[in-house]
Amino acid sequence: MLSFEEGERAVKLAREAIVTFLGDHVRITPRLGGAFEDKRGVFVTLKKNGLRGCIGHPYPDTPLSDAIVDSAITAAIGDPRFPPAQIDELDDITIEVTILTPPKLIEGRANERPEKIQIGKHGLLVKLTPFSGLLLPQVATEYGLGAKEFLSQTCIKAGLTPDMWLDERTEVYIFGGQIFAEVEPNGEIIEKKLS
Repeated sequence: MLSFEEGERAVKLAREAIVTFLGDHVRITPRLGGAFEDKRGVFVTLKKNGLRGCIGHPYPDTPLSDAIVDSAITAAIGDPRFPPAQIDELDDITIEVTILTPPKLIEGRANERPEKIQIGKHGLLVKLTPFSGLLLPQVATEYGLGAKEFLSQTCIKAGLTPDMWLDERTEVYIFGGQIFAEVEPNGEIIEKKLS
């Protein structure tokens, strides 16, 4: 778990990375030490009247500071669902950083998967080669999804049919997330609690 001060720094780092990249076309290379040198999964979410971009590193394969910078820039300019953000938009965009725990495979029979998912605690990662899709823990609470619906929506995100979580070949992983977010653009930062 990150301290509140580290979480606040993570959100400020994401904003700095986007501002610097959009303004100067330069990718910052911070050296913050401590928890930021640990390899962690992370997602950066941009919101402007709803979702404006969300990209991340599902696995703990990159130092946290580098993963935040990469995810923030890619959420701003590389999310295929949205046109690239412009620097003059940043006054209207809030930034959310979700630090992930490593994904853990749900063992057992496919039809028992819903009872192993805790809404408000778990995010989901669905894999069936070559498809994969991920939804963060806050998605289920923000949209009022139950466990089965959350599984179905994650399958859809992966490009699969909604019922593919019932197929024994499909791998379903759960993970946790610690969420830090701006209350308003470039404003106060809070740690969001889901449950």
